[in-house]
Amino acid sequence: MGSGQVTSTSGLFDFQGKHVTVAGLGVSGVPAAKALHARGAVVTVVNDGDDARAREQAAELEALGITVRLGDGSTLPEGTELVVTAPGWQPGKPLFRAAEQAGVPVWGDVELAWRLRGPDAAPWLAVTGTNGKTTTVQMLASILKAAGLRTAAVGNIGVSLLDAVLGEEEYDVLAVELSSYQLHWAPSLRAHSAAVLNLAPDHLDWHGSMEAYARDKGRIYEGNKVACVYNVADPATEDLVREADVEEGCRAIGFTLGAPGPSQLGVVDGILVDRAFVENRQKNAQELAEVSDVHPPAPHNIANALAAAALARAFGVPAGAVRDGLRAFRPDAHRIAHVADLDGVAYVDDSKATNTHAAEASLAAYESIVWIAGGLAKGATFDELVATSAKRLRGAVLIGADRALIRDALARHAPEVPVVDLDRTDTGAMLQAVAEAKRLARPGDTVLLAPACASMDMFTNYNQRGDAFAAAVRELGA
Repeated sequence: MGSGQVTSTSGLFDFQGKHVTVAGLGVSGVPAAKALHARGAVVTVVNDGDDARAREQAAELEALGITVRLGDGSTLPEGTELVVTAPGWQPGKPLFRAAEQAGVPVWGDVELAWRLRGPDAAPWLAVTGTNGKTTTVQMLASILKAAGLRTAAVGNIGVSLLDAVLGEEEYDVLAVELSSYQLHWAPSLRAHSAAVLNLAPDHLDWHGSMEAYARDKGRIYEGNKVACVYNVADPATEDLVREADVEEGCRAIGFTLGAPGPSQLGVVDGILVDRAFVENRQKNAQELAEVSDVHPPAPHNIANALAAAALARAFGVPAGAVRDGLRAFRPDAHRIAHVADLDGVAYVDDSKATNTHAAEASLAAYESIVWIAGGLAKGATFDELVATSAKRLRGAVLIGADRALIRDALARHAPEVPVVDLDRTDTGAMLQAVAEAKRLARPGDTVLLAPACASMDMFTNYNQRGDAFAAAVRELGA
């Protein structure tokens, strides 16, 4: 879809008097509506919901002179010349079909932020992938700060890109987390360098197919200037690099947990090394950091660190800043977080492992595990996860609405593993789950909460689930 009707002859975007529909309130819709209104657009916000929070946000916008229609997100307002959508709105909604029929362009909040950047705007180092995005972007920001650069971790990470782009603070470079939803609605994005960490089935109900999901992830490479960073262990990410239309001179840079080849970053004898951004990379390598500088040093987290290092090196960051940034970084809560040791058993909270791909990475980090799993499966199947991880399992404790799916996969692929099936979905089930796991565990084992499922059947979110696990561990320890 074209976008000529909102472009001035100077090439800059002129919203004065243009009729723009903002689809959705929330963390992206409200700042988008305000930014467009401030630039003279005639803004109408449409929103499916009509709850107390939506009415509060609507009142705030209406006080500025912005029209808000609650409870009706399906109808395209008459005269609309541009739609700016919240990233979660599915492409098949009637509003977007009507826009397509009318020849009206649809942008996401990321696209709007990209278009509103000033001529001297900070370049973007962008990260996507099924798992590990937030941790990698935070690592990247820590490395950039260690290099003395003005930066922030923004995007899908919680800080609005619009706020970062339009705010008064000046940046040298931005570390940007982008979801597949955001990338779907961001056709003009052109990053300095970008990484796709991994690809596994997720959000297929939104995208319609794995191919469409991968295609939207691959948009992050379009127009890259310096580096397209891919995962050597995940060939699908390298395929996306091959398919991308990039600027001349942009390079494909791989990261691997093994010894790196030329144009790759990897690990040699416990050292993170760079054979991509060095002179004579056929022969030379640059030491960046030790594996012990990565917290925690689980395999998937080392991969995150290598991806962050690759993007930082693409931006010209020296090796010492990579080391210092990784040493300074600590992951957010509920990401393979060590809670306590009780009677020689480690208790680890990876409540953020809400899908099978993330849980598989978590399980691969430990040798002998009592696994606490279950919740809302979101259409996932568990045979591959269980078959891959069976040899590591001392036992399993299952909770949540869809635990039977995991129980059946364990029966098929790990029949010798003892399983405790807790037939309760109240929040108090976590204390019983941890007690059962403690009973199954032996000294040297890890009791690992890596649910492979969403949390909303029993908890408000994965944070509350992780907090319940940690509280249960502390109670048993006391």
